[in-house]
Amino acid sequence: MKKGQVTITITIGIVFFILTAVIFIQFKTINQTDITSLENMREDELRTEISNFKQKVEEVSKEISDTDDKIEEYQEAINSNREASNILAKELEQQNNILGKNDVKGSGVIITLTDTQAQKITPEDLRELLNELKTDGAEAISINGQRIVYDSYIVDIGGTFISVNGERIVSPYEVKAIGNPTYLESGLSKKQYGYIDTKLEEGKDVSLKRENNILINKYNGDLNMEYVKEVE
Repeated sequence: MKKGQVTITITIGIVFFILTAVIFIQFKTINQTDITSLENMREDELRTEISNFKQKVEEVSKEISDTDDKIEEYQEAINSNREASNILAKELEQQNNILGKNDVKGSGVIITLTDTQAQKITPEDLRELLNELKTDGAEAISINGQRIVYDSYIVDIGGTFISVNGERIVSPYEVKAIGNPTYLESGLSKKQYGYIDTKLEEGKDVSLKRENNILINKYNGDLNMEYVKEVE
């Protein structure tokens, strides 16, 4: 239970306890009326006492009604707070998916790039592929298990291996992309000038396949924005 919901629940309990105590005292006062003394009263005194008795009953009944109204009001507040919390939780989950903080799955394509004796895959090959996938609507991308986020970087380390997000990766390079498979595949498979044909022409080994249930793990690094501030 959220902190706000706990606070509201405790408040309801306190209010209900206080109102119940007041009602109990009122009933106790009514019960303590001396019936014998009432029998000895004159008619006008008896009428006055009966009138007072009715007034006390009406007051107690009103307090009971007020208590029910307050309980209903607090229950509505709890329900409203729960609905707001659910909406915020969904929005937060969606934002985390976009930022790469959550594991995600869905349909898309998997592209595999492999070094050959004649040609090696370069960081520029991978960057070109990422740009093409983003243009074609990819919603989540990873390279050899490294989630691609807004500040991901792909660099060559001494001509011996490639680094993604500071982690060493080697051939074969498996690039997973979640998005509309038709759009992603058609964007990469354009004849002559498409990404795949271009790389094959360069003597590099590139293959593509569709998948219905691709899993892309979350980004494990820190996503800190030092200079970006929210506009108030």
